[in-house]
Amino acid sequence: MLWETIRLAVQAITRNVLRSFLTVLGVVIGVAAVIAMVTVGQGSSAQVSADVASLGTNMLILRPGKQMMGPGQRDQAPAFRLADTEALKTLAVVGSVAPVSSSSQTAVYGNANIATSITGTNSSYLTVSNWVVLRGRAFSEVEERSGAAVCIIGETVRQELFGNTDPTGEMIRIKAMSCQVIGLLQAKGASSFGQDQDDVVMMPIRALQRRLTGNQDVATISVALAKSVSTERGIREIQTLLRERRRIGPHEEDDFSVTDLKEIASMLTSVNTVLTGLLSSVAAVSLLVGGIGIMNIMLVSVTERTREIGIRLAVGAEAGQVMTQFLVEAVVLSILGGVIGIALGLSLAYFASRMMVIPFSPDPLVVVMAFGFSALVGVIFGYFPARRAARLDPIEALRYQ
Repeated sequence: MLWETIRLAVQAITRNVLRSFLTVLGVVIGVAAVIAMVTVGQGSSAQVSADVASLGTNMLILRPGKQMMGPGQRDQAPAFRLADTEALKTLAVVGSVAPVSSSSQTAVYGNANIATSITGTNSSYLTVSNWVVLRGRAFSEVEERSGAAVCIIGETVRQELFGNTDPTGEMIRIKAMSCQVIGLLQAKGASSFGQDQDDVVMMPIRALQRRLTGNQDVATISVALAKSVSTERGIREIQTLLRERRRIGPHEEDDFSVTDLKEIASMLTSVNTVLTGLLSSVAAVSLLVGGIGIMNIMLVSVTERTREIGIRLAVGAEAGQVMTQFLVEAVVLSILGGVIGIALGLSLAYFASRMMVIPFSPDPLVVVMAFGFSALVGVIFGYFPARRAARLDPIEALRYQ
């Protein structure tokens, strides 16, 4: 009986294909928009998590000055020194410490040049920030202490200066300094913020201070906590040590900030989730519009088929059977729109993911929920027309012209 009802419903729908398609268009757009939004949002969240993981696990960033919110800059505070990094190494909660200072300079090799970021640091920075030396080697301890003119370059710098050739052993010029390339970093690609992480030249921080910046300042300190050490404990002991070294009184505020990358990742993911939810809610309004469209067209169908309904009731069909037929037609229409919307939404999400260079992360649960919701739309908005058809008086329906 059910299959016969479905067959009759499909026949009724295919009598006017164009009208049926226009009827379910709202459901198609609503389901496609929701699936595309959620899938792209999940891909963005996954990319944010991957980018933060690429910066290092269980990692803290120390900066002089209090963290300022909004467009303003950090307040003025004494910069860190290399002695601060040495002191941090004595803490049991600390696994690795890397001082970091940067300078924007032009790197030159032969007739090629590139404006890039010169990062002064030590070999621990490679471990803390999850950098892999693809070719060559990292800085030796002697090179770090002496501030030797050696450097490790990123993939973008290699492509601009050396093409696809091996750059290790070559000499590049940065300002008035000649620097030997001793290593090539494995490519990381662009971050979630659009920054090219491979556009970098790393050198011992003492070489940067003496030959490029002319000061002893350390802009930031990257700290990787030891294994099994909680973030709260690590931050607490680091703050205690730095307060002592910077002679901050018991009732004075810190003149430095400690940032946990996990908190940044969590915040960005939360913001992304909220935005995705809001956009999906707006897109879901199309489902409501589509449901109203289905109800309207089913009311028109009831009017057009009044005599047919009268004949069925006159020959013995029960009101429940008539109601079921029209309800099934509405559900089939909405499910058809849901299936088309799912295919369209996944296709849009796939192409958007490729364009935005983020993972394509479809959620089967969201797809199932979209399919179920489209069927629910058919039941809700098809009920009233179906009930109206079932309540028709057979005699009045047969008289209808």
